[in-house]
Amino acid sequence: MSPYSLEVAHANAAAIDTVAFFAALADEMNANPDRFSVLGEAEMDAVLVMQSDDHDFCINLRFEGMRCDEVVEVLADVVHLADFCLEGSLSAWRAMFSDIVENGRATGMQTINALTLLGEEIKLVGSDPMGIDKFSRFNQTLQEFLDGAVVAFASTMKP
Repeated sequence: MSPYSLEVAHANAAAIDTVAFFAALADEMNANPDRFSVLGEAEMDAVLVMQSDDHDFCINLRFEGMRCDEVVEVLADVVHLADFCLEGSLSAWRAMFSDIVENGRATGMQTINALTLLGEEIKLVGSDPMGIDKFSRFNQTLQEFLDGAVVAFASTMKP
C-alpha cells in the first residue's frame, strides 16, 4: 500500500467523531493565523452533527477573530442554541474528510458549501436567519478549518 493510499485509508477509519479530532483542527487553526487572516475575522458558533446508528456526535465550535476558541461536545437538545448546525451521516462526513486528505483540501462536491447547498448529504439548519447567514459569510473560514484535517491525520499516522 502506498503512503497516499495509507493516508486515505487512515482518513476513512479515523475517529472523526471525537472531541480530540476537532481539538486538533482547532490547534492547527490557532497555530496558523496567517492562513486565516486573508479570510478576515469570523464570529460564529457552529454545531456539527455526525449521525450514526450508535449515537449522534454533536460538537460545538466557537470561532472568534481568527481563532477557534472552543471545542465542546454538546447534547442534541442544545444544538439549536448555535448560530447554525450542519447535520449529516457519519459516512458523509468521512467522505468529505477523505477527499480533504486525498487532495490536500476539499474539492468539488465535497466542499462544505457544495454539500450544504445540495442538502442531501449534509444539511444546514437553524432557527435564526441571522445565524444561518453566518454560515454564508464565514463558510470559507469553516472550510479552511476543516481542511486542517490534512495535518491532523498526518500527525497521527504511524510509519
